[in-house]
Amino acid sequence: MTGKDEMHQYDAAPLRVLFIGGTGTISASCVRLAAAHGMAVTVLNRGENRAGRSLPPEVEQLTGDVSGDTSVRAVLGDRDWDAVVNFLSYDEDDVARWVALFTGRTSQYVHISSASIYAKPVLLTPITESTPTGPNPPLPYATAKWRAEAAIARAHREQGFPATVIRPSHTYDDANPPLPGGWTVVDRIARGAEIPVHGDGTSLWTLTHAEDFAQGLVGLLGSRRAIGETFHITGDDVLTWDQIYTLFAQALGVQPRLVHVASELYPVVAPEWFWSGEFVGDLGHSAVFDNSKIRRFVPGYAPRLTFERAVKRMLDWRSAHPESTRGDAPTEEILDRIVRAYHAAHQAYADHAPALEDAS
Repeated sequence: MTGKDEMHQYDAAPLRVLFIGGTGTISASCVRLAAAHGMAVTVLNRGENRAGRSLPPEVEQLTGDVSGDTSVRAVLGDRDWDAVVNFLSYDEDDVARWVALFTGRTSQYVHISSASIYAKPVLLTPITESTPTGPNPPLPYATAKWRAEAAIARAHREQGFPATVIRPSHTYDDANPPLPGGWTVVDRIARGAEIPVHGDGTSLWTLTHAEDFAQGLVGLLGSRRAIGETFHITGDDVLTWDQIYTLFAQALGVQPRLVHVASELYPVVAPEWFWSGEFVGDLGHSAVFDNSKIRRFVPGYAPRLTFERAVKRMLDWRSAHPESTRGDAPTEEILDRIVRAYHAAHQAYADHAPALEDAS
């Protein structure tokens, strides 16, 4: 057997991959890239896609309630996959469910964690995968993700569960700007309203477009070497928060009106807002990452999008999808409340400054 016939003898079947999620900020880009690489891609979710992220027609869609074991088992039947990527696993109880469901049904289970589990403040930069992690009291989301990681590590260590752990850090796409408050903040910038920025706006932050993240994740699928390993996959574009907001303003052709608010004030003024805990427990600290490990495992990993270019893409998306990129009233009210608190604090100090100086 020679020539073309001989080549077919060694053709491998496409890698069969199940994505749990698949239409979210991070996952949609990963699904598209996996399909483009010739993988046989299946997506399991509730069938909702509010942001309009389209998936390739060759992707198989399974619809089920991922929060219920009965629904998931009914949809999956007795099928198995070469790799399973779970974007929706949140806490340790959730991990136990998925481990029980996929034990013996996949050669690789990719658990999507979060870089927010690194202990803050980080004492040595850049952050590597061996940087200490731990519970984050101001940020319940990070604490839940940390406990979930501990549970998946136990499953690998004690049961041989074939887990690979991925820690994204503030990943965004064209439909989801990485600003606390999202499109509402973009609207405020565009109309010249004041924008609250945590701290003094100079902490360093790493942003990663989902298309760049997808390079690393898809490159790990099917890798036996990646079993039992943990990776963060981030961009190399590091900016201050003032720069992040200002790049949006420049692309919109306006001057940004930035108001610097102490991070600790957010939970006092807006305790119900998700981002208030983020400012104290995560975003208020600098985060710069060493991506040498993912590059060792995926030599072709090379983020291509600078944030400056990505901002223009996000604003193009905003123009093309006005129905899904409007600001929302509840977020607007929270941002107004924070700005008022900032000005009230300044006025209170001005009113009492003489007395305070005499007391000192």
